[in-house]
Amino acid sequence: MKNKNNWMLPEGIEELLPEDAARLETMRRELLDVFNKWGYQYVITPMVEFLDSLLTGTGPEIDLQTFKVIDQISGKTLGIRADMTPQVARMAMNQIKSNAPTRLCYLGSVLQARGAKIEKSRSPIQVGAELYGSRHIKSDVEIIQLMLEVLATAGLMNVHLDLGHVGIFRGLTKQAGLSEQQEADLFDVLQRKSTDEVEELLQTFDCDKKWVDVFQSLLSLNGDIDVLSTAKDVLSIADESVQKAIGELQDIAILMQANFPSLPLYFDLAELRCYRYQTGVVFAAFVPGFGSEVARGGRYDAMAEELGGEQPATGFSADIKVLSRLSTVNSVEIAPVILAPVDSDPDLYETIRDLRAAGKIVVQQLPDSSDEPAHTSTLYKQDGRWLVSE
Repeated sequence: MKNKNNWMLPEGIEELLPEDAARLETMRRELLDVFNKWGYQYVITPMVEFLDSLLTGTGPEIDLQTFKVIDQISGKTLGIRADMTPQVARMAMNQIKSNAPTRLCYLGSVLQARGAKIEKSRSPIQVGAELYGSRHIKSDVEIIQLMLEVLATAGLMNVHLDLGHVGIFRGLTKQAGLSEQQEADLFDVLQRKSTDEVEELLQTFDCDKKWVDVFQSLLSLNGDIDVLSTAKDVLSIADESVQKAIGELQDIAILMQANFPSLPLYFDLAELRCYRYQTGVVFAAFVPGFGSEVARGGRYDAMAEELGGEQPATGFSADIKVLSRLSTVNSVEIAPVILAPVDSDPDLYETIRDLRAAGKIVVQQLPDSSDEPAHTSTLYKQDGRWLVSE
């Protein structure tokens, strides 16, 4: 007898049983239909690539999340995709090359070396959309609105939206004259939201006290839309790039409030999700009772340059397994099943083919099974014809 431990899966790797798989597959089809109606074309990216091309344009976070293997044919190192966004961006920059804005969507499994903070999953099924070719703030708004429609279609309720802008932090560190290492260290402590750590680190920097005060103030610059006006005053010593970034957040807030007046908006100027490859507005969607974002995205114009293109980009992504688990649509409608008897009659075979062609589910009883499969009706022969029981 085999040891049951032989059947255990690696940590963070899941399997879905029929009911969960059916619910997820139904959601997958619905979400792809949403993307299609918005004009986003579906693309499929490779599961593995040569590592150097897979990681082009990404930051160290993606490198750490990427499983590496040796290709037995070429002898080169391959990477298993941990995030599909860079792959889709490469398609847009180097293969599609449209002068008009390009809208692409994707849905597929990714594998990550480290689990998510809350879910601990290392095998998300990533779904997302990317818009290339526009720097206008309305392209960011379109992506945010599409994300909200995806969440609504998935059956997530009481969504609230968090927004930030990495251009604010980048602009401040540049003007303060921080080194690349100092910027990275400050980024890390800001993400921990620790006032004491921020203060202690800033004391080690050789920069003017006014910049120390500015960086400390970032931790308190969070709240509703009114905090953006406060930010303009608190960060008044910053140059035009920082003020422009705050203005972009204000513009997004106005547009979102016009179309989604009941949507809670929260702004956090110290929140820097995916900081190392995002370049502008960043956003995340949350729902009550779940300790992490259910979807996130933002602008990443700089990636295009590293991929050999010039198109600005914005997009979002989510894990459809998380969406399916949190969905308020908890059940999938069970379709009627017709049971066909054990019989070698050619007419029965033709009847089964016709029923399946018409979209019906037909299961045929097997000769060596005494237990009947679950079914709602049966096929029976009457007057030389095969009929479905009522």
